[in-house]
Amino acid sequence: MLLAWFDAHARDLPWRRTRDPYAIWVSEIMLQQTRVAAVIEHYARFMGRFPTLASLALASEDEVLAMWSGLGYYRRARMLHRAAQKVHAELGGVMPRTAEGLRDLPGIGAYTSAAVASIAFGEAAAAVDGNVERVLMRIQGWDETNAPAARLREAAVEFLDTARPGDYNQAMMELGATICLPRGPLCLQCPVQPLCATRGEHVIGERKKMQSKSVSYAFARRRGRVLLSQRPKDASLMPGMWELPPLDAGAAPEGLRVLEVKHAITVTNYTVGIYDLSEAGDMALPGDASATRWFAVSALHEVALTGLARKVLRKLGAFPKQHADLKTSVTDTDQFMGAR
Repeated sequence: MLLAWFDAHARDLPWRRTRDPYAIWVSEIMLQQTRVAAVIEHYARFMGRFPTLASLALASEDEVLAMWSGLGYYRRARMLHRAAQKVHAELGGVMPRTAEGLRDLPGIGAYTSAAVASIAFGEAAAAVDGNVERVLMRIQGWDETNAPAARLREAAVEFLDTARPGDYNQAMMELGATICLPRGPLCLQCPVQPLCATRGEHVIGERKKMQSKSVSYAFARRRGRVLLSQRPKDASLMPGMWELPPLDAGAAPEGLRVLEVKHAITVTNYTVGIYDLSEAGDMALPGDASATRWFAVSALHEVALTGLARKVLRKLGAFPKQHADLKTSVTDTDQFMGAR
C-alpha cells in the first residue's frame, strides 16, 4: 500500500536517480533540518564541484564551506568533510556498507547511517527522522507522553519492508513531508489512512516561539572588491565564516541605509539593516583589521560566506552574476532603500 503509493507519487529528486552511496550520503546530510526545495540547487552545485568522495576529501575546508554557503548549519559541512577524509585516508576510499559501519564516521548518527545503508546498499535498517516519527505516532495514536525514542524505533523496525528497505524508508519520509504534515495533514490523500488511529486529529509538537532581533552590517565596495569580516574561530555560530562587517547599534547614519533584509535563523527573526560605507575613509570602516579583508567580487563564490552575507551581496549586485541565482535555505523579504 505505502510502497505502491510511493512508486506512483514519489517526487523526482536528483539523489533518487542514483545508488552511489557518496551522492546519497551528501543528500542526507544536506536535508537535515533543511527543506528539499532549498537543497536541490545546492546539491547540484556541490556535486558539480565535488563529484566523488576523493574530490571532497582532498579539498580544503574553506572550499567546502564556500560550496555549502547558503544552506546553514555549517557544522554539517565540516563533519561531512572530515568523514570523507577518514574514508579516503583510512578505508581506501570505500564507504562502509552497513549502518553500524557508517556510524563510525564523523557526523553520521542513527538516522543517516540507516538511510544511507538501506538506500545505497539495501540493508534492512529502519531510518527514523522527524517525519517518520510523526507518521508513526499518528498511526499508532501516540503522543509525546507515550512515544519514547525506543518505542518509535521498535515500531519502525516492525513496519519496515525488508524486501525494499531503502524505498520503504524514503516512502515513510515522503509521506511525512508531503501528506502527514505537522499541521493540516492531507488525510484524504493518505495511502495508510485506514491504518491510522488519529487521522490527523491532533498536532504533533508545539511550534517554538520566534524571537525578534535587529542587527546592522556595513557594505563597502571599492574597485571591484568587497570588504568582509571573518567570524571568530571559537564562535558558537558559524565559526570562521566570512560576513559583512557588523555595526554597533547607531554606528551608521540613517542616510546610508541602503537595504533592509528579513532573515530567519532557527528561532530568531532578524531585521537586518545594511549601510553603504563605500565612500567612507578607511578609519571609518568597522571591524578589526586582523579579521577583515577585501575580496574580489569575481571570486566571492569561492569564499565561505554566511548565508546572510551571500544573500545581501546578491541583492546589492555584488556577487558574480553566473552564481547569483542560487537561493539560501531561509525565507526572507527584503526592502531596497536606494542601493547603488
